[in-house]
Amino acid sequence: MTLATLIISVYRNTDNLRAILRSLEAQTCQDFEVIISEDGQSKEMAELVASYPWRWPMQHLTQEHQGWRKERILNLSVMAARTDWLIFIDGDCVLHPRFMEAHIRHRKPGVILAGKRIKLNKELSERVLRGESPKLWPYLFSRRGCRYVEEAFYCSAAEWLRRPVKHLLGSNMSMSKEDLVAINGFDENYTLPATGEDYDIEWRMLRNGCKIESLRNLAIQYHIWHLENWHDHDENMIYCRQMQEANQIVCKNGITKHT
Repeated sequence: MTLATLIISVYRNTDNLRAILRSLEAQTCQDFEVIISEDGQSKEMAELVASYPWRWPMQHLTQEHQGWRKERILNLSVMAARTDWLIFIDGDCVLHPRFMEAHIRHRKPGVILAGKRIKLNKELSERVLRGESPKLWPYLFSRRGCRYVEEAFYCSAAEWLRRPVKHLLGSNMSMSKEDLVAINGFDENYTLPATGEDYDIEWRMLRNGCKIESLRNLAIQYHIWHLENWHDHDENMIYCRQMQEANQIVCKNGITKHT
């Protein structure tokens, strides 16, 4: 039985995707489908997807690269999902073996599940990309450059402790398809990284009656090191604040296009 849809946002990097797929093979819960949500049309990505021995139902959705259009391909992925529980990760985040189990076990309508991630340093990232398990506990404290190490420890007691999460990470969140469609999905007016794929979703869903529940130390991710390609997202935040002031919970340029 397919219980959830894992939507993986990718852009060109096939080495990272291979590492993610290895981590999927080790999941304690295998009752999910996979959507490769590609903002672009990379030949290398198409070749990997075509040759990989998929053990889960899979779809590969692409679009022509025309700058940042992650929100658009995410909306297409949402509508292509065959289940009502959507789990979102980015193409640079390898998963703890119980990641899918945590998101699937705690799913329920009206709730956004939010996890965190540890940022690996370059050395550990290279080892993970070579095929080693990301659960490199002895090295996490002995190597400099790892960030948010406290997020790396799986703790079953976290189900009761529930360390809160202040804001969503677009790379580690899940929600019901019905709740996301109710706000018309992702706002495609965001044409730069950040804000549109997480914070904007957060405030609109909260105002629409949903609540956030924490999966810290349950749904663990290992972020693969890479050079930062950061853009100033002030433009995104200006637009976001305008939408908040207007209480535009249902975006106009989302799954459905409103004039």
